[in-house]
Amino acid sequence: MTDASPIARKDWMAVLAKAAPARLAALMPDLPPHTTLRNPETGAVMVRGRVSATGAPFNLGEMTVTRCSVRLEDGAVGHAWVQGRDKAHARRAAIVDALMQTGAAAAMRAHIIAPLAGEAAAARSQRAERAAATKVDFFTMVRGEDQ
Repeated sequence: MTDASPIARKDWMAVLAKAAPARLAALMPDLPPHTTLRNPETGAVMVRGRVSATGAPFNLGEMTVTRCSVRLEDGAVGHAWVQGRDKAHARRAAIVDALMQTGAAAAMRAHIIAPLAGEAAAARSQRAERAAATKVDFFTMVRGEDQ
């Protein structure tokens, strides 16, 4: 197994799950031979939140997800849960997950994970810049009668 630590896997799965389906398909147009263990199926999961990240958790609402599990010819198993209803996206993400646990991990990281992670970081930065442009700094001036 190559670089299959839980932290690394969590990171690459987050990138795959949040990726735009069309972009993942463009980066991986051809799928390697595989066996489907769990056909892509769509369902809902409960999204939980916290007030100020420290308060008591509460149910925020439901989110649609699609999951899939595959096995490659070499026996590597991959699983994926992706946002939305795109079954092809779930299948591709599961295949990449399986490939990331084989000797192809370096190639997958360089050709799929790194570009998707870079694009996601650029999008976050762009959103932050747009939000920063609307920031208002409030300050209090000392008036003569307040002295």
